[in-house]
Amino acid sequence: MTLNLLTDPWIPVRTTTGPQIIRPDQIAQAGVLMMDWPRADLNIACLELLVGLIYLADPPLGRADWRDRLADPIRLKERLSPFTTAFNLGGEGPRFLQDLEVLKGEPSPPDMLFIDSAGGNTIKNNADLMVRGGRYPQLDAPMAAIALYTLQAHAPSGGAGNRTSMRGGGPMVCVVDPQIEESETPLWDKIWANVPNGKPQSLDALPWMRDTVTSEKGQQVHMPEGQLPVEVFFGMPRRLRLMLDGDLVTGVIQRPYGTNYAGWRHPLTPYYRVKEGAELLPRHPSAGTFGYRDWLGIVLEQKDNMGLRERPETLVTYLSRGGSEAASLQIAGWAMDNMKPRDFTLSRQPLIDPDGPAEFLLRGVIEAGTIFADALRGSLKPVLGKEGHALAAAREAFLLESQPMVEAATLSAKTELENVARQLHHRLGRLALRLFEDRAIPGLADRAPKEIEAITAAHGWLRGTIGGWTKQGASALEALGLEPPSRKKEDV
Repeated sequence: MTLNLLTDPWIPVRTTTGPQIIRPDQIAQAGVLMMDWPRADLNIACLELLVGLIYLADPPLGRADWRDRLADPIRLKERLSPFTTAFNLGGEGPRFLQDLEVLKGEPSPPDMLFIDSAGGNTIKNNADLMVRGGRYPQLDAPMAAIALYTLQAHAPSGGAGNRTSMRGGGPMVCVVDPQIEESETPLWDKIWANVPNGKPQSLDALPWMRDTVTSEKGQQVHMPEGQLPVEVFFGMPRRLRLMLDGDLVTGVIQRPYGTNYAGWRHPLTPYYRVKEGAELLPRHPSAGTFGYRDWLGIVLEQKDNMGLRERPETLVTYLSRGGSEAASLQIAGWAMDNMKPRDFTLSRQPLIDPDGPAEFLLRGVIEAGTIFADALRGSLKPVLGKEGHALAAAREAFLLESQPMVEAATLSAKTELENVARQLHHRLGRLALRLFEDRAIPGLADRAPKEIEAITAAHGWLRGTIGGWTKQGASALEALGLEPPSRKKEDV
């Protein structure tokens, strides 16, 4: 029996009464909380898929419709029913996210559907130590379906002719959650918060319902003007065809030169320009923990001599609809090094009203925190050496430990911004000193006199920076709206 993604239960979810397997229309039922796939990248991709399904079949017409519409599983089932024929995973005729043509070639194991799986040459050369191969010799139909969607939506570089996703390899995904904590949010509310305004679209708007626009000669498909095309949620950069044996997927045939998307703007991804008038480019996660240092271009637009960073459209729309301020942003995505996955980011960040009084403090604390993190790293060179990972680790430790205090300060900064800024400056400074001393003091007496002298001088320089007596320290104070010292040094 062929899995149909609209009429069959296939999505694992957590509910208030325990785990269940549901159809897409059942996301609107009471008590459904979150997808429960065994991998974080599949969960975030499934959110994108469900947002796309509602945008395809029953999007909000505008702000009033978005605010007034209640979760209604009966209505959602009715609105999805005309699209049933497009969502078969196998069988004759069109197949979900697969080439309309019956592709010929040697099938690869279904393991290739996962971004962190090894390619053919890696396995052949027995080099699949960090990028793993051979984990999934076969997949059940639901797992194959969500892995297929994840690959098409986030596809990295894949060798000659195998196109990246319309957002490039490993895009950053930003999902608005109308609650601070994920466990509090019904799944419908989280998905509905991210569905763009529009009108229902047609079956032929889905790219697998027609011949693939291939790219053997560099042909590109540009984003059409007018209403946001639903293809933005259902791109097909890879030409794929699943091999099924009953309810199991046993192989995948891939042919090169799928659709080459150019200039598409996905609503769940932030974009940037290197300069005014340049092409908008999708942002991608960096390896390491996502934190307040990354907020510019996510919570706030950034427009300065470093270029232009634009927030994800889903956040802009949510705020324009008057969505709850007690909300958060879920940030996710693969950090890629060309074809190689380095790290998967999964982070929840507070949603701070960018038009409120916290905006100035928010921008200032990002700059001040970065200055103190760099100052800590620089001051530790006599302790840890001028090269190596230890300096980077110390900087990372400062940013991680300062994250909670920054979030608490910016979320509470409705009045008395100067007092909040002063307290935050003090706490950031004390943290930097503590991290320095934790690394410098143990074993200090056993060092050579010249080393002790250099470490003592570095400690004094760091204290001076925290107090605002150096150029960097004065910049940190000014970023927070505070006056640098003009007379005598004070202890920090």
